[in-house]
Amino acid sequence: MGTQESNEETSRTGRRALLGAAVLGAGGAVLGMTGTARADGARHGGGVKSLPKPTIVGHRGASGYRPEHTLGSYQLALDMGADIVEAGDLVPTKDGHLVCRHEPEIGGTTDVADHPEFADRKKTKLLDGVSTTGWFTEDFTLAELKTLRAIERIPANRPHNTLYNGRWEIPTFEEVLKWQDEQTRERGKQVWIYPELKHPTYFRKLGLPLEERVAKLLRKYRKDRRTSPVILQSFEPTSIERLNKLVDNPLVVLLSSAGTRPWDFVETGDPRTVADLIKPAGLREIASYAQGIGPTLDLIIPRDAKGNLTQPTTLVSDAHRVGLILHPWTLRNENPFLPANFRKGTDPDAYGDVFGAYQAYFATGIDGVFTDQPDTGLLAREDFLGH
Repeated sequence: MGTQESNEETSRTGRRALLGAAVLGAGGAVLGMTGTARADGARHGGGVKSLPKPTIVGHRGASGYRPEHTLGSYQLALDMGADIVEAGDLVPTKDGHLVCRHEPEIGGTTDVADHPEFADRKKTKLLDGVSTTGWFTEDFTLAELKTLRAIERIPANRPHNTLYNGRWEIPTFEEVLKWQDEQTRERGKQVWIYPELKHPTYFRKLGLPLEERVAKLLRKYRKDRRTSPVILQSFEPTSIERLNKLVDNPLVVLLSSAGTRPWDFVETGDPRTVADLIKPAGLREIASYAQGIGPTLDLIIPRDAKGNLTQPTTLVSDAHRVGLILHPWTLRNENPFLPANFRKGTDPDAYGDVFGAYQAYFATGIDGVFTDQPDTGLLAREDFLGH
């Protein structure tokens, strides 16, 4: 889930101008805007630990500017210079193909509601214990899904993104793997991606297991190795354990809020919560089959009752002590998503002091961060590193 950086040196002023042009939709690829010597190792197969730090991960692409999980969003993240692109929250179709959607329910991310031929597909299902109503990828063939188009998921926060509603179709994971190779050739530098396996226990019970399908495609494209530019992630630790036996890719366990339980733990009766997993013993266990964790930002610096940042936890040092990298999620520019002490006004689509938030999180020693606005993350990294 990452893209490599070019060796091409540009001035800081030039880089900022290029980043701004990318946001405004300038045509053509914007290359080399965060080139550093640090990227060389990853570019030449050095693996995940040779990525620039803090690593800037384009969350579902550049989803602050384009509808998420579209080739348009992924492309813009690369053009902005993201180190990695989270190309693929992976869910299956009825006929077993893997497609890129944030959730299997697609009513909020596609125009399926505008297709009368699919009106009878609307259902209410129990998704990881939550009653969910809508249209689900597992009830559509790939050919049927390809007749749909992506739309902005949170238009109240990103009204400008609705300009692009209907422009892009739903990409398959195989299309993303081919796109990754094409972009690597065109840019002359290795593009990294960071797919997530969504609800693996749910889909395994439906007879549509994800891990084996992911592994088969990675082997087909020779991207199943420890130095392959594909990091795999999931909120279910047992899914990552299963992947560890199927592929050699870098693996990351995603962690939600401390009081929650991974759904695979709920299904198997494992009483542990995320709070248990982030204790030293839990982290040691994760390190036996994964290379990193992806905690929610609140596990790095908790917020108080008013939503303000408090003091950092010991999670970064504890994880580093057992050899795990940390890529927390998710920094977004808009007010509602920021800690209260970094908001500016109350407008739900206005930007707050996100640069201040980046500095607070970077100061904890995290190895990278997921962001909906990769250009902002790159500028924040320049500020933090002092160049």
